[in-house]
Amino acid sequence: MIIDTHLHLVDQSALRYPWLAGAPALNRDFSYEEYAADARRSGIEGVLHMEVDVDPADIAAETAYVKSVAGRAGSLLRGAIAACRPEEAGFEAYLETVKADPFVKGFRRVLHVVPDDLSEGALFRQNVKRLAGTGLTFDLVVLPHQIPKAIALADLAPDVQFVLDHCGMPDIKGNAEHPWREHMEAIAKRPNVVGKISGVVAYADPATWTVETLKPYVEHTISSFGWDRVIWGSDWPVCTLGGGLTTWIAATHALLAGASDSERTRLLSGNARRLWRLG
Repeated sequence: MIIDTHLHLVDQSALRYPWLAGAPALNRDFSYEEYAADARRSGIEGVLHMEVDVDPADIAAETAYVKSVAGRAGSLLRGAIAACRPEEAGFEAYLETVKADPFVKGFRRVLHVVPDDLSEGALFRQNVKRLAGTGLTFDLVVLPHQIPKAIALADLAPDVQFVLDHCGMPDIKGNAEHPWREHMEAIAKRPNVVGKISGVVAYADPATWTVETLKPYVEHTISSFGWDRVIWGSDWPVCTLGGGLTTWIAATHALLAGASDSERTRLLSGNARRLWRLG
């Protein structure tokens, strides 16, 4: 069975998503019902919702929306990784509010679409350090050339648990392994960072990729972090750009064909259960 640590729900009648105007292939609603039908058929038994970079004014509303979906009978949703703005003075008060809500398991601030120096600001770094001892994680979504920025954050906040999304977002379509490969080895040396094997089909050529196309990137991520520090995510609906949920799950099982039962279990569910105390 699988714990999906990276689901995005999109409901444009409830929330605002400014970035979708520039992403026509994803500019529609993606409902829990649409996801859950395939998820249940594919062995997914629990899900964490990942923030979808909503309008900043809708950040709290997004968490409330996801909680309402989680409250439906039989929902797969176990918690949320909420959006945040550590670069702003209001983060400390926001953190106090979130700490009181066990449904929120962590935070993410999208970094690959903002200036590189955002995460280098003194206030940003001070606020990220505030996560130490809270049990809340911080997801890092960066392009390969930005991985050193993520390393700097991990080093500055050694008591904070970070999660590197999407295998570090390698350019699989361009068959580019450098400097991604070296940067992944470097960030994996940080014991407070976990690697997320999520949605990499979106970075491959949608018409031509095969399991062999993905293998160098997934295998290097696993070998760098080790089986105790890797988790799995769908990145639905972004993964639909490369074939969809069931295609990515099938590819994952093929990529893990040579792993032991224990290794597969740790990557697909065990490590996520431990990291977020999901039971």
